[in-house]
Amino acid sequence: MKKKTVKTPNFKEFKTTRATSSALEKILYKPIPILDHGFIRVIDYMGTDQSIVQAARVSYGEGTKKLREDRGLIRYLLSHWHTTPFEMCEIKFHIKLPIFVARQWIRHRTANVNEYSARYSVLDKEFYVPEMDQLGSQSTTNKQGRSNTLDKNFAKHAQNLIKKNSEQLYDDYQDLLKGKLLNNDEYVEGEGLARELARTTLPLNYYTQWYWKIDLHNLMHFLRLRADSHAQYEIQIYAEKMVEILKKWVPLTYEAFEDYRSDSFQLSKEGAKLVKDKLANKKINPANYKLSLREIREIENKFDIKVS
Repeated sequence: MKKKTVKTPNFKEFKTTRATSSALEKILYKPIPILDHGFIRVIDYMGTDQSIVQAARVSYGEGTKKLREDRGLIRYLLSHWHTTPFEMCEIKFHIKLPIFVARQWIRHRTANVNEYSARYSVLDKEFYVPEMDQLGSQSTTNKQGRSNTLDKNFAKHAQNLIKKNSEQLYDDYQDLLKGKLLNNDEYVEGEGLARELARTTLPLNYYTQWYWKIDLHNLMHFLRLRADSHAQYEIQIYAEKMVEILKKWVPLTYEAFEDYRSDSFQLSKEGAKLVKDKLANKKINPANYKLSLREIREIENKFDIKVS
């Protein structure tokens, strides 16, 4: 196997015989800006599309010489939920994100995570302020989501209030660290509060950072949920950038992921029965199917049909 020249962050060159992705190598270590202060960058990875094929066949070297055969196998594996070969590939990200996004993100317990410690270090004065078009009212149909964009005057007020409070709370955080106290109309500094306690004054829109390492199978599960339009905007755009990275890393798997995961629609047993009856031009009575009104509306929207 021909050895490839790879450049590390300090641009020292070394030789490798491992499987590499030329498209991913081009963006390795480069931060991709997200939100106002966030970013995501690829730190390291293991495996490519050929590694999945190799693992599935338990073979030596790379995949077959015919791209069509590798593509067909990957699509078969993903469509039939044979997930183990995808676990053979891993990727490690460095991510900077608001704390409230991190708390959603950490619910995916299938990754290795090492987060910036505010017990050990002082957090920077960087906080997330939503853009005007992202300041929506509470949704009346989704208890955990936002709805229509707010009135411009109130949206600007909300934006200013978020910024003002975030700045004030960071000043309080610094005062606690420095032991700053008003004494006889003068501020004096003494022994400050421990970092692990001073951080409790900071709001959830402050930024944290972590290294996040995950295998390809679990990454696709994360992206199927978080790159979806129903996900909260702030985590959704991180996921969308990761989908672009997925495409560079494993293009054959990305194609199958789009077809069988992100752009697919799963029908329940009753849902499939309803669709079959509709195709057979049978008269449909929704009461005859064990489906909720929401499920029926989803079927109507996905297939562009009217059930009844």
